[in-house]
Amino acid sequence: MSKPELKKSGSSGVPVIIIVLVAIVAIIIALVYWNGTRTGSNPRATPTPVAANTPNMANVPLGANPPNYLGSPNAAVTVEEFADFQCPSCGATHPIMKQIQGIFGSRIKFVFRHFPLPIHDKAYEASVAAEAAGMQGKFWDMHNQLFTNQKAWSADPNYREVWAGYAEKIGLDVEKWKNDMAGLPAKSRVDADLQRGRGLNINTTPTVFINDKQVPYPEVTVEGLKNIIDAELQNAQQNQAKPAAPAANTAANSTTNSVKEPANSK
Repeated sequence: MSKPELKKSGSSGVPVIIIVLVAIVAIIIALVYWNGTRTGSNPRATPTPVAANTPNMANVPLGANPPNYLGSPNAAVTVEEFADFQCPSCGATHPIMKQIQGIFGSRIKFVFRHFPLPIHDKAYEASVAAEAAGMQGKFWDMHNQLFTNQKAWSADPNYREVWAGYAEKIGLDVEKWKNDMAGLPAKSRVDADLQRGRGLNINTTPTVFINDKQVPYPEVTVEGLKNIIDAELQNAQQNQAKPAAPAANTAANSTTNSVKEPANSK
């Protein structure tokens, strides 16, 4: 019965129209998808592939001041990472950040923010250990030791002794470092970074911002970060070049007006 019905309805021409309409719609969808795929494959077509829900930075706490940073304080691009020394994902991201620092150097300002998560029992102390090292000018040395050897000290019940070994290795006055770990200044800097992170509604690590725009986690790769930073640097260059043109136009207009006005007055 089904075959006769199809043939009967086919003779009326109704299914043919439907088939044609479906085919047209399919072609349109295919063209839209093809064009969208071409645009997405070109990194320059999306110069800043950052999260759409960028938080408002106006009322967010500043964090530790001055922050722990590498590069130029006046760089056009600021990369700000919120991380936890005991977080495995942060440990995996550490080499990526080092590579980005090597690629861009003084063209960026790389800021590290402490955001130890409550689920990691040694993370807060690790941040304090890094800040105590920073009081002797060795923050980044301890930062590197903690991330590079993350698996070892995270599983060691005598982790403080392990850290003391790192302190000695990087040339710290170990006794002073221990005293600074117990003091308020180092903890206050960690707490200040935590307040900034909470103000930004951060709940996972690592979380990365580039010029105050949050980077989606899948983009936290060497290639992804490089594309975003390159685009931001290019935008900065374009913005620096823009004021010169209006100034020239204004001067030209004023000259033109000064010539025309006497003519009109006559």
